[in-house]
Amino acid sequence: MPTDARSALDSLVAGVTDAMVDTRRDLHRHPELGFEEHRTTTLVTDRLDGLGLRALPCPTATGAVYELDGGAPGRTVLLRADLDALPIQELDGEIASRTDGVMHACGHDAHTAAMLGVAEVLAARREALPGRYVFVFQPAEESLGGGKAMVDGGVLDGLDASAVIGCHVTSFAPVGLVAVRNGVIMSEVHSFKVTASGAGGHGAMAGTEGNVLLAIARLAGELHEAVDGMAHDGTSCACSAGMLHGGTAPNVVPSSASLRGTLRTFTPDQTAAAIDWLRARCEALAAQFACAVVLDLGDHAPAVVNEPTVADVVRAAARGVVGDASVLEIPPVTPSDDVSEFLNRIPGCYFFVGAGLKDGSSGAHHSPAFRIDEGCLGVAARVLSTAAFDLASAAR
Repeated sequence: MPTDARSALDSLVAGVTDAMVDTRRDLHRHPELGFEEHRTTTLVTDRLDGLGLRALPCPTATGAVYELDGGAPGRTVLLRADLDALPIQELDGEIASRTDGVMHACGHDAHTAAMLGVAEVLAARREALPGRYVFVFQPAEESLGGGKAMVDGGVLDGLDASAVIGCHVTSFAPVGLVAVRNGVIMSEVHSFKVTASGAGGHGAMAGTEGNVLLAIARLAGELHEAVDGMAHDGTSCACSAGMLHGGTAPNVVPSSASLRGTLRTFTPDQTAAAIDWLRARCEALAAQFACAVVLDLGDHAPAVVNEPTVADVVRAAARGVVGDASVLEIPPVTPSDDVSEFLNRIPGCYFFVGAGLKDGSSGAHHSPAFRIDEGCLGVAARVLSTAAFDLASAAR
């Protein structure tokens, strides 16, 4: 395969960087929640149609699947990006969300913009490319349902993909760093809901018996105990609450209260032990507070597991982009991602791209203060396009 096609990718990415920035800002101003990404989907499909890529069946109402055939024999590589935003009110800013209560607070706008840049770069050299490239723009990553819905709906059927790759920006590392790992890189996640039900009553006569608020509050403060002592390669598991609901008036003890949270583990044994703890604690609280306390497990995403041979290709591509010293080997992290639904079926690699602002003001993911340095877009596009080319070139 001619080396000039591969070597041209860097300069081609440079040529689409401004377009990637414009796309990212447009998406950031118009965020959409999971399975509601209609405007985002239209932007993606219009762009890919304009590049001459061929649409493939998409099993979800939002999202898109497109393919690009190279002009030479090779493997099929799947490239995945996510589309959705979060139900967070963004702080004011130059490109802040124009949708009240919705914000791209995790970087999916950057993922979509970078992947569209990759599609444009590869399309510009399609006749010199080996293999075939399938671009999957997935809805509803944040709610854990989008990846499973696509896979269960048959998005992978008949593709014969040899590898899948994707990346996630991180505000905790500066632009110019790329982080990767063999094996488990992101945790398994279960969402869960605990509901306490009792008789309710007058706030002036509130006690312990039947007090569902006290039961739920006690559990919220104890959730970390579900994973005490559990770790994988130095990273501790996590269990926490994100939503508490209960009550209609300050002088009424409600008859129902609930907690919703997430459990993040790395191994099946850890998951089983933590769920056992949650069930046992609910039973104990029910007895202590004389009310019913019920645990319901919700959506789930498996751990994100990188296949070493694919990760090696990504590492080599990243070293060519940012240099050996800037490609980091990291321990697993507790955040999760349902890209795992694809990686469970196709060997692949999911990696992190530094996106933190130089002044340290980026803010944490999933916070109203989240910000990124858009220099990450070029790094992500260069690594993805080069790695995709190399994976497609590999002999079967």
